[in-house]
Amino acid sequence: MSEESKDLQTMEVGTTVTGTVVKLEDKQVLVDIGYKTEGILPIGELSSLHVEATTDVLTEGDTVTLKVKKIDDDEIILSKRAIDSETAWEELEQKYNSGEAFDTTVKEVVKGGLVVDVGVRGFIPASLVETYYVEDFSDYLNKTLKVKIADLDRSQNRVILSHRAIVEDEEKNRKNDVLQSLEPGQVIEGTVQRITNFGAFVDLGGVDGLVHISQLAHEHVEKTSDVVSEGDKIKVEVLSVDLDNERISLSHKNTLPGPWANVEEQVKVGSTIEGTVKRLVSFGAFVELLPGVEGLVHISQIANRHIGTPQEVLEIGQTVQVKVLDVSEQDQRISLSIKELEEEQEAKEYKQYEKDDDQSGFQLGDFIGDKLDKYK
Repeated sequence: MSEESKDLQTMEVGTTVTGTVVKLEDKQVLVDIGYKTEGILPIGELSSLHVEATTDVLTEGDTVTLKVKKIDDDEIILSKRAIDSETAWEELEQKYNSGEAFDTTVKEVVKGGLVVDVGVRGFIPASLVETYYVEDFSDYLNKTLKVKIADLDRSQNRVILSHRAIVEDEEKNRKNDVLQSLEPGQVIEGTVQRITNFGAFVDLGGVDGLVHISQLAHEHVEKTSDVVSEGDKIKVEVLSVDLDNERISLSHKNTLPGPWANVEEQVKVGSTIEGTVKRLVSFGAFVELLPGVEGLVHISQIANRHIGTPQEVLEIGQTVQVKVLDVSEQDQRISLSIKELEEEQEAKEYKQYEKDDDQSGFQLGDFIGDKLDKYK
């Protein structure tokens, strides 16, 4: 029996060998495994994924660990894929059980998802790539993605991976961090994400808070879109944080100058200004002079005669002229009078009457004098 035959007899299918790449051909690689006969490593046994050229995987001189797949006459058929697969499955099972995240590179874009190399063929379904719909996956080719194993079945040679799970975990952690960092009274900038009929949801950097429509402005707001639009960056004050339900209440109104800011420059003592009757109470009437700014006309200042209730003279929604008696920005208080304007008007009319009466008397005397002169 030749030495070569003895060597082949000592080798069995399934044996693991280590060798050196001595030649790269189009469809196979020749490997020196220490025997007189060089082992043949077919291109199909290089990887669990499709390989275009042997040079894409190996280089002459590389040391490789291989498994004997077949012994046929004087040929030893080797497999790199089998060794990689065994190692890969052991590592994948550990990662699956621990929930470990790891990086992998996209090797192919196929219908329905992405193919990756994890030692064996791994698949990321389209629904598990991102948290949003992706129209075209071509940009993902050769891209490195962090993934978790969603499903693993060695008997079926199935490895399902998820990049979406990583994104969701990151968003959850980011949301948690933001929630923990927020405190009532804090003023921060956010981006309007969504508008509803009851307010606006504002992104604070991974978590949304609600600005109720009543907290959008100091004045009454009919529609949210009258004040903000999606994409707007606005300042908001944190009103409350509910960690258990992940709810954040915000106010945009509190970050804006109040309606009483610089009111003394706009409403001068002694001036006459037009306003609208907003409320009637037993002691007087509140008149809105500016958006969000109301002054009080005390019942004693409503009319120049005694009245029992403000309703005898005024009604809600009525437009009135008022005189400013006093303004206090600090106390947010303005005192007004309708009576003084009426008295001023009466005094003016009386003076005009006296003037007209004097002129009439003078003209009458002159007229009588002229007539008497005729009889002299």
